[in-house]
Amino acid sequence: MKFSFGSKSKTRQKKTILFVCVENAGRSQMAEGFFREYTPEGYEPISAGTKPTSQLNPVVVQAMSEVGVDIKQQKPKDITEDMMRNSTKIINMGCIDKSFCPTLFIPNLIDWGIEDPKGKTIDQVREIRDDIEQRVKQLVTNLPKDN
Repeated sequence: MKFSFGSKSKTRQKKTILFVCVENAGRSQMAEGFFREYTPEGYEPISAGTKPTSQLNPVVVQAMSEVGVDIKQQKPKDITEDMMRNSTKIINMGCIDKSFCPTLFIPNLIDWGIEDPKGKTIDQVREIRDDIEQRVKQLVTNLPKDN
């Protein structure tokens, strides 16, 4: 004997915002961290790179911790076709290595053109961090709300 209770559990899939750069060690990681802080209902951030490094930029981790955002557990990741295909928006942080720039490989990309924190002082990284935070806040404000 089968029982039917008439209501199926319906789980809504979150919309993904993908932040990309070449190394996925600084800017895109900061954007992912800030987006997690300000994430509206129904959204999920991820970051990736076209040529990721083995670890996050330690100055970036320090700058983020100063504003209460812990990204030290995040890891640089290779961008995948699934990430691109399943993302609602894809944001390029800017390019340092033109031969691996995400704008060469990814269609319909929003390019923020943010300076790379690699090799910068902590004060310079703080300026980059603050720019990214403002852009992420603006992005969150302009995203459609889930009903």
